[in-house]
Parts: sequence; structure tokens; C-alpha cells
Amino acid sequence: MTAPLTPPPPPSDPSPHQAWQAPPQYGAGGPGSLYEQDGPGMKTELREAAVIAVASALGGLLLGVLWWWLAPHVPLVGDIVEKRWVVYLKDTEGEQAIGVDGTFTLLGLAFGVVSAFAVFLLRRRGGVPLVVALGVGGLLGSLLAWRVGIWLGPAQDVLAHAKSVGKGVTFSAPLKLGARGALLAWSLSALVVHLGLTGLFGPRDPELPYGAGPYGAKPQA
Repeated sequence: MTAPLTPPPPPSDPSPHQAWQAPPQYGAGGPGSLYEQDGPGMKTELREAAVIAVASALGGLLLGVLWWWLAPHVPLVGDIVEKRWVVYLKDTEGEQAIGVDGTFTLLGLAFGVVSAFAVFLLRRRGGVPLVVALGVGGLLGSLLAWRVGIWLGPAQDVLAHAKSVGKGVTFSAPLKLGARGALLAWSLSALVVHLGLTGLFGPRDPELPYGAGPYGAKPQA
């Protein structure tokens, strides 16, 4: 009888299926990791978003004061016709009413740009909570500014105002926002500017080493 043959040793070169390297560890923060932890946690982002929304809404107080101060006055005149008080525009071809809407729109755009720059400088990373806070805060600030400007402006009861100043005396009409779309100027400008700043100057993801990917390196030749 002959002795059984000894099996040959395994090949030293790995097979193509064994040549794949283990995938890198993401987000571990160690020396071999490719990414650091990406931004703060969700609780921190929600907290920051709430602060931004409240701060933007309170900024509407300043916007309302500026609108009341800078908006042109619409002149009205009271008269008595058949023993009844009537109020009419003193300048029927004037564009003061359009100027009131335009002033609010321009101020809203400016406040949106300023708020977007401020948020980007404080936190250069984007995020859904941050974007939502900018949009909601801008809308709330515009609504508050609209009501503050009306409250600070001339009396809403134009007939009583005409009687108080007398017949034929010019007085200012109450502040009125004819174009309600102006309430969105703050939010839209803030979102567009913040998106542009984040895209141009925001942080970039680090480049992967050559051949590295979510499934590891390419197989060796």
C-alpha cells in the first residue's frame, strides 16, 4: 500500500473574490476615517431653528416701524355732499398707493438678505430645520410688520378723520398693503440668498482616496 498523498498548499495569491478590501469606517472620527461627524445633532438644529424663527419674527417690529416711516402718504380730502360726508383722493393720478406696497416689498427683500447673511455667518452649514426657520420666521416677521405699520399709521376710520380735520383739509389715508404678495418678499429673499451662500461658501465633503468607495477599494491586479 502506498501512503496517502499530502494535499498541495493553498496558493499564495488571493483570488479576485478575496482581493477586495474592507470598506472604510465612516464617521468614526479616528485616524483612518474619511469623514468627521457631520454637523450638530438634530436637537441642536431644532433649537437653533427655533431661535432663528423667533428672532426673525421679532425683526418684524423694526420692519413695521420703517414701513410706517418711509412709505409715502396717500392724500385724502373730505367734503360734504348733500349733507353727507364723503372722502376722495386729492390726487387721482398719484402713485402713492403703489409706493406704499413697493416700500414694504423693498424693505422685506432687504430684511431677507440681512437675515440670510446673519444666519450663514453664525452657522455655515445648511439643514432642513434652518431653511424652514428662515422661511417661517420671515413670513411671521412680515405679518407682524404689516400690523405694526397699520397700528402706527393714520386712523383707520377715514370719515371720522375727515370730520375731525374739517371740510377740504388734506389728511393722510391709513396704511394699506394692497399687494399681499409683498408679505412673501422677506422669506423668498432669505431662502434664495442663504441657498446661494451655502452653495458658494459652505463646507465641502472631503474627497475620497483613489479607488475608495462605499464598497471598498478596487480589486488588485
